[in-house]
Amino acid sequence: MTRVLITGGAGFLGSHVARLLAEREDVELVVAADLRAQEPREGIESVVLDVTDASSIAPVLQELRIDTVVHLAAIVNPGVDVDLEYRVDVTGSQNVLAACVQAGVRRIVVSSSGAAYGYHADSPAWIDESVPVRGNDAFPYSRHKRLVEELLAEYRVSHPELEQVIFRIGTILGPDVQNQITALWDGPRLLRIAGSDAPFVFIWVDDVAGAMVRAATDGPAGIYNVAGDGALTVPDIARRLGKGQVVVPAWALAAALGIGRMLRLTPHGPEKVPFLRYRPVLANRALKEEFGYTPSRSTAEAFEEYLATHPAVARR
Repeated sequence: MTRVLITGGAGFLGSHVARLLAEREDVELVVAADLRAQEPREGIESVVLDVTDASSIAPVLQELRIDTVVHLAAIVNPGVDVDLEYRVDVTGSQNVLAACVQAGVRRIVVSSSGAAYGYHADSPAWIDESVPVRGNDAFPYSRHKRLVEELLAEYRVSHPELEQVIFRIGTILGPDVQNQITALWDGPRLLRIAGSDAPFVFIWVDDVAGAMVRAATDGPAGIYNVAGDGALTVPDIARRLGKGQVVVPAWALAAALGIGRMLRLTPHGPEKVPFLRYRPVLANRALKEEFGYTPSRSTAEAFEEYLATHPAVARR
């Protein structure tokens, strides 16, 4: 019987994972750990826990006899406070890993991101798990994901007794999702950088949660991309939304962002151009064939479900 603690357990993804784990007969205890106190949920215990406080984590794991940790604690909308994002994403992950070893936890499941691969012109058209994680130093979120993955690699050598399941997740869509990606679709026209179709891979939140539950219970250890089948380019998305496109040369966009940030009109700078231009397109073969989980929705189907729950996005 598995006893699971979820960091970030009150968050968007953590709430889904906790609910699904609580429904399983082979899970003895589900603990949702988060910075803030939570409303009672059937079958789910809650604790207040700050992953940036190194001394507080192991005692909780030991007291509750946790054998599996699902580590989801992260900043929801990065790019505002880089120091805080580093403390939560990188230092927080380091603290959780050390506490797991100290408390004798058997397995840790970590939500990484396709951003760990980075946004690079020489990336392959489809990225599988054999491609090195390079991140982008100019893009803190991507850099932090790379640093966390390097830390995990060190732990696989120094502490092989702690099993790891690492999910490099594509763009998550869900009924309550509003973020930097979905904001790209809200205007009357979609931005596209000249010479780049910038394909997206999407995954519906229930499919991410389903993979997490398998990882926390009976799935194999390893590193897996998590994305639906197929991809949608910016032109594909524009056609589906019934909207036009604004096609801008990369140099012009970089210059405009630089000026905009200097004038405090936008928090975004030229470093965001590779993010829009060279998106990592995640192949999901290993997820399906080696991990044994097939998402219920393709990239296109996840996008359609997003539109069904956000009808104002598409032009009617």
